[in-house]
Amino acid sequence: MSDLGITALLIVSLFLILGSGVWIGLALSGVAWIGMQLFSARPAGDAMAVTIWGSASSWTLTALPLFIWMGEILFRTRLSQDMFRGLAPWMQRLPGRLLHTNVVGCAIFAAVSGSSAATCATIGKMSLPELRRRGYPEAMSVGSLAGAGTLGLLIPPSIIMIVYGVSADVSIAKLFIAGVFPGLLLAGLFSAYIVVWALRNPDKIPPRDAPMSFAQKLSESRHLIPVVLLIAAVLGSIYAGIATATEAAALGVVGALILSAVQGSLNWATFRDSLMGGTRLYCMIALILAGAAFLTLSMGYIGLPRHLAEWIATLGLTPLQLIVALTIFYIVLGCFLDGISMVVLTMGVIMPTVQKAGIDPLWFGIFIVVVVEMAQVTPPVGFNLFVLQGMTRREIGFIASSAFPFFLLMAAMVALLYVFPQIVTFLPQQMQR
Repeated sequence: MSDLGITALLIVSLFLILGSGVWIGLALSGVAWIGMQLFSARPAGDAMAVTIWGSASSWTLTALPLFIWMGEILFRTRLSQDMFRGLAPWMQRLPGRLLHTNVVGCAIFAAVSGSSAATCATIGKMSLPELRRRGYPEAMSVGSLAGAGTLGLLIPPSIIMIVYGVSADVSIAKLFIAGVFPGLLLAGLFSAYIVVWALRNPDKIPPRDAPMSFAQKLSESRHLIPVVLLIAAVLGSIYAGIATATEAAALGVVGALILSAVQGSLNWATFRDSLMGGTRLYCMIALILAGAAFLTLSMGYIGLPRHLAEWIATLGLTPLQLIVALTIFYIVLGCFLDGISMVVLTMGVIMPTVQKAGIDPLWFGIFIVVVVEMAQVTPPVGFNLFVLQGMTRREIGFIASSAFPFFLLMAAMVALLYVFPQIVTFLPQQMQR
C-alpha cells in the first residue's frame, strides 16, 4: 500500500475509534497497534509494552503531576479573592479600570498554575461576580477572561510546555525561561486592547470607586504577598539554577500547602479533593502521552514522518509559509481536540519537518503553545469556553464571539514571534552565559 493509503487508513481508523467514544489515549494506542500489526515486521504487543512503560517512567514527566496538584490546591484557597483586593486599587486610573484585573490576575495565577482552564476558573470565580455587580459590560468581562485565561499555558510553569518538552525532547527549564517574555507581552497586548476599547466606549465603563491614598493601596496590596512569594520560590529556583523543573514543582506543592494552611482553607476534604483532582487530570494526560508515544513509534517503523518531511520539502515552502500552514492546521485541529492531544498527536510527524526547515525547536515550542492558546477559545472544543459557559450560563456562541478579539491578538502574537524570534530566545541565551 502507498504512503498516502496507509496515512488515510490510520486517520480513518483514528476517527472511527474516537467517534465510538473510546478515550483519546486508548484510541491512539489502537491506531498505533493497527499500523504496526499491518505494516511492520515488529510484534505490536512487545513494542506497545516497552514504549508505554518508557513514556510513563520518564523522570522529567514527574514535574507534571506536581504542578497540576499545586494548581488544584491553590484553586481551593482564597487566592482569587485576595488577588482581586490587592489589584483593584491600582487599576482604577487605567482606561477600562477593573477589566484589567482579569488580565493581571490571570498573569499572576498563571505563574503558579500551569493550566489554562484552572487559571480561567480561579480568577473568574471572583472577578466575574464583582464586575457584574459594578456594571461592567458582560461581553468584555467574559471575553477578556477567556483570552487572559490562556496565559496559564504560556507563562511558566506550564503543563503544555512539559508535554511538548517530553514529546519533542526539548529542555523543560529552557522552555519555561523562554515563555516569560512572550507571556508578559501577550498580557500587555490584552491590556492594550482593553485600553483602546475603553477609550472608544467611555460610556460603557462604570465610574471609579472612592479614591484611595497611596498608603491605603499599599495596605491592600499586602494580599498579593503570599502568591508573589510562591512565584519567586518556584520560578526563581529554576532561573537561578538551584532546582530542576521537577524539584521546583515539589517546592511549589509544599508552598501551596503552606499557603492554604495559613489561609485556613487546608483541611482533610480540600487536601483529598485537590489530590484526587490532580490525580484524575494527570492520569488522563499520562494515558494520552503513552498512546501518542506508541503511535510515534509505530509511524517511525512505517516511515510516515520521514516520507511526510520529504514530501513537504519537495513543495519548496519557505519557513514563513510552513509556519502559516502549521498555524492554520493547528487552529483547525483545535476545533476538535484539546491542546495536549494536539501536541502529542502531531509531534512525531511535525518535528522532523520543522527540523528539516531549520526552525529552532525551542522557538517552535513557544509557537505551539501560543497556537494551542488560540484553540482554547475556538469552538466547539475550546476548554476556556466550556469553563466560562459553566460559570456564566451563557450560550457558547456569545462567549466565543466575546473572546474573538483576543483570538486575533494571539494571532498577532504569532506574527510577532516570527518577525522577532528574540522574544523567545533572548532569556535562554542569557541564562547560558
